[in-house]
Amino acid sequence: MTTTDAGPVLGPPRTSNRLVNDLLLPQETIDVRDQARHFAETVLAPRAGELNSAEESAEAFPADLVRAIADAGLYAVGYRADVGGLGLQYPMLAAATVLEELGYYSPGVASALYDGQALLVGRTLDAAPAPIRQEYLPLLIRGDIVGSFATSEPEASTDLSAEAMRTTAVKVPGGYRLTGHKRWITNSCAADIMTVLCVVDGQHTMLLVDMHDEGITVGAPDKKLGNRLQLTSDVHLTDVFVPDHHVIAPPGRGLAAALNSLSAGRIGIGALGVGMAQAAFDHAADYMGRRSAFGSKIGQFQHWQFRFAEHAIALESARSLYQKAARISDSGVTSAAEAAMAKVTGSRVAVEVARDAIQVHGGYGYIRSLSADGRTNPLESIWRDSKIGEIYEGANEVQLWSIARVALGRDLTG
Repeated sequence: MTTTDAGPVLGPPRTSNRLVNDLLLPQETIDVRDQARHFAETVLAPRAGELNSAEESAEAFPADLVRAIADAGLYAVGYRADVGGLGLQYPMLAAATVLEELGYYSPGVASALYDGQALLVGRTLDAAPAPIRQEYLPLLIRGDIVGSFATSEPEASTDLSAEAMRTTAVKVPGGYRLTGHKRWITNSCAADIMTVLCVVDGQHTMLLVDMHDEGITVGAPDKKLGNRLQLTSDVHLTDVFVPDHHVIAPPGRGLAAALNSLSAGRIGIGALGVGMAQAAFDHAADYMGRRSAFGSKIGQFQHWQFRFAEHAIALESARSLYQKAARISDSGVTSAAEAAMAKVTGSRVAVEVARDAIQVHGGYGYIRSLSADGRTNPLESIWRDSKIGEIYEGANEVQLWSIARVALGRDLTG
């Protein structure tokens, strides 16, 4: 345990204090990082064990944390002042930095309540027509509503082509009638609104659905390997009426709206992976300095020195990539390739560092809690939570293909 002027901070010393150089970070981003870290250390860290091991249920949704994140001003960092945001020069960079800090203690909170809420839903609302943006984005920033982002279906997730999708809408007087089945929908069990990608006459459309309307049925949350606080459920839509003024993107523009939000989400997943990897690295470094075997500290064995030197390089590379991708996004330039790189490297480093951190701890790395003295092991949840980063918001194999299309050219890769 370390201590700051604000009081005790749960966890080992941060090696990033020695390895990370802020030379290229804007001061506003450093300030946001300090703000997010204070929130994470004082609000998330004391509850991390409970949050990261919670069993999925609608009752487990941490509504109090939505309000706490909003009250801490963290939802505001990604948006302009006219909707209640901070109006930062580099809003995506700030939002990604918040994700790293939240993910250090609770990846499920970061993924569900920040990546899902502030990036996927928030970015979609930010790009919506002015009446939708002006009504709903301030509500999200204040923590007054919970949102869901619905693209995936039972037979369409990575492939979101109009041919693969089965959720459709039909134009009727005054709006649309929406019917379909969405799957893996984060926060849907607690959502007030949902942005829905659907197909109208063979063209992608994005609609805003009021989750309290008739014709909407939300299933019980899925039981997952990890990331349990990110509650995902099936959503059945049966002849749901969506008024014309809730059209986020008209036919022909819905997929672009979804992909733009997903690109921001992929940067966020990269940052979240860095947060998990940094936490695992810090626990391993602390243990290697305390635990002895055969008369030497574990950290004195060259094998582990070299392994964690490689991890330090990978961590810094992943952090630099998500920051670069975010800066490009903030410049207004399409950052799809860099977002893909950030997601692949961030999610990969989380899995690899968590695996080796468990190995360093030996038997102590494999427990959830030790009956003899009640100690708990945060690496267990980091290991479980890290894997999903390589899968969701576009599997890493698809991200590698999209990078290859830029690097080698579409005439070769297709």
